[in-house]
Amino acid sequence: MEKIIFFALVIPILAFVLYLGAKAIMEGSSARSANKAYQNSNEEKFDEISDEGNQLSDEIERLNQLLKDGVLTQEEFEKAKKKLLDN
Repeated sequence: MEKIIFFALVIPILAFVLYLGAKAIMEGSSARSANKAYQNSNEEKFDEISDEGNQLSDEIERLNQLLKDGVLTQEEFEKAKKKLLDN
């Protein structure tokens, strides 16, 4: 009789502990996936910003070369540079 009472108490407790463990593992897994997705989106944004910065510096270098070659005046160079930097 004592064994039946013991198992009647132990089995539900054991099942509840297993349920809590499985639930914690699933939440940890979904949190890890969400964190990876967040990091990937931040890396993509950083890459976009980096590319824009490279394009901007290339454009300014091209304008500077045109100024050195005499194609642009200093005033035209300043206007074009200001337009690039404002965008």
